[in-house]
Amino acid sequence: MSRRRAPRPASDALRAALRRAAPKTRLAAVQGVWGDVVGQRIAAVAQPVSERGETVTIACDDPVWVEELDLMQERLLSGLRERLGEDAPGTLRFRLKDP
Repeated sequence: MSRRRAPRPASDALRAALRRAAPKTRLAAVQGVWGDVVGQRIAAVAQPVSERGETVTIACDDPVWVEELDLMQERLLSGLRERLGEDAPGTLRFRLKDP
């Protein structure tokens, strides 16, 4: 008689399924780490929305955030490079969200 193994936590299976299902694009990679890199406050007002070549566009809630994040671009890119390596964008473009 064999013993039944303890069930695996569902969270492990879900994480693995999400990794397999996630698109393999630069935008998806940035979206996946954005909150960890920039922090909750910035992630609440600015989200990665598109990519073109080496540039990822970040849509911001307010024009002040567009300017502020543009000034912080090198710091943000550095954090993204640390997390993503070669999948990190070369530049970030900040714009106001569409109404």
